[in-house]
Amino acid sequence: MTTLAANDDSLGQILLDGTGALFAYAGVGLVLFIIGFYMTDFATPGRLITVIREHRNPNATLLACAATVGVGLIVAMSIFASGGDLAEGLSRTLVFGGAGIVAQTLATVIFDRLIGISIGKMADDADDRLEPAAILLAVANLMIGFVIAVAVY
Repeated sequence: MTTLAANDDSLGQILLDGTGALFAYAGVGLVLFIIGFYMTDFATPGRLITVIREHRNPNATLLACAATVGVGLIVAMSIFASGGDLAEGLSRTLVFGGAGIVAQTLATVIFDRLIGISIGKMADDADDRLEPAAILLAVANLMIGFVIAVAVY
């Protein structure tokens, strides 16, 4: 019975520490997701949340979702690559998550300017139909997230 009590205390401490780490990562992840959303908003003409919420534009919604998933991949891999060290994991998550957000924003602007995929036109589509170019841009955002996530590891 003494062994069980010792294991219970150890398990309790592990759960307590793990829960604290979980909330710390969730907080950092949430901050990065919010920053990522506003950076996507910055890269798209007009107010992104208005285009999504009021205009119900599927192109803007897909772009915002893809950018969020891309950031999520980077955050998850940063946590995984830290090897259980909380301080290192939080630092990796902040730095690499921020770099991923910047890379996704640049890709969005590059697609808009160099490739000719007009995010403004897609976000202001009067018919509110999903455009193939929006799918391409969403996949580009996901791929940037994958590439950075693997680079983090």
